[in-house]
Amino acid sequence: MLSVMRQPILCGQSSGRLGQSVVRQWTAGKVNNTSVQTMMKRLIGDTRTRVHSHATRRMEVKRQTLKERLMAPTSGLPFNIGQGVVAGSALFGLGALCYYGLGLSNSAGIYERSMVWDQYVRDRIHTTYAYFGSGLGITAAAAVGALRSPAMMRMMSKNSMMSLLLTMGAMIGTGVIAQSIPYKEGFGTKQMAWALHCGVVGAVIAPLCLLGGPLILRAACYTAGIVGSLSAVAACAPSDKFLTMGGPLAIGLGVVFAASMGSMFLPPTTALGAGLFSLSLYGGLVLFSAFLLYDTQRIVRKAETHPVYADRPFDPINALVILFDLSISIYLDVINIFVRLVTILSMGGGRRK
Repeated sequence: MLSVMRQPILCGQSSGRLGQSVVRQWTAGKVNNTSVQTMMKRLIGDTRTRVHSHATRRMEVKRQTLKERLMAPTSGLPFNIGQGVVAGSALFGLGALCYYGLGLSNSAGIYERSMVWDQYVRDRIHTTYAYFGSGLGITAAAAVGALRSPAMMRMMSKNSMMSLLLTMGAMIGTGVIAQSIPYKEGFGTKQMAWALHCGVVGAVIAPLCLLGGPLILRAACYTAGIVGSLSAVAACAPSDKFLTMGGPLAIGLGVVFAASMGSMFLPPTTALGAGLFSLSLYGGLVLFSAFLLYDTQRIVRKAETHPVYADRPFDPINALVILFDLSISIYLDVINIFVRLVTILSMGGGRRK
């Protein structure tokens, strides 16, 4: 027992003094066995309390360390990973273009099948892309018009939650209206609703024009290059090659949307905020590029399979705007690709300043 009491290092400084006091009193004959037992209980209780306090402090330090790591300044790694993913996806797309463009696939692609299309299939696809081009033109004109209106720019530049909900509600609402109206050839109610939807989208993205005309022009050229190359891949690939990606693309859309919402509340200068922002930016660029492949083949498939004599004729506008489907439509695909390219170029090509 005396040897145990002479080890103050194991018990702490105060416990060591208590143990030495017991030894001195025991040697001097001033205490009996009952007193020693009482002092030993105090010694053991003090030791247990200190061990428990030390473990609690270690757990608190671990929790604080995790929080500090998430909110610490970012090292730039999430942006480097995002740039690597985009570069890898670009190489994959270039390889796919070479593979399918050279005719190395065993199955016939859309381009080969177009040789035997009926005239009505060609007309449907031409009409769909005519609406697509006119929609982009209306969007650009609406963005320029909103840029010249100070009141409109103040409303669109607000970062409040109410402004976000209003803009999202306006885009979704006009899209639903345009989709719900029956299609008729010529200029009618559905065409006006489609123009209104494109105008609302143009007004929403108008604040991007404040970054400067040269940057917007570069982003537009890059977007045209991406859309053209991906459309060529979709045209050369087998007609159902990318139609099986609907489920994974829908899951990816949910992940990117959640990351976009999270990045609104966390600054991109922190580790967690940088990860969410990079996922929304670079992951969204790859995701909507894949959506463009899917939607291109979906439009062609719909033009091929829609009955000639049906209760409702083929609707080229609904082929562009499908809000409650697994697709986003090529119009919104291109808008999302353009917005992300503008953001990347405004960051200096991906290098945050």
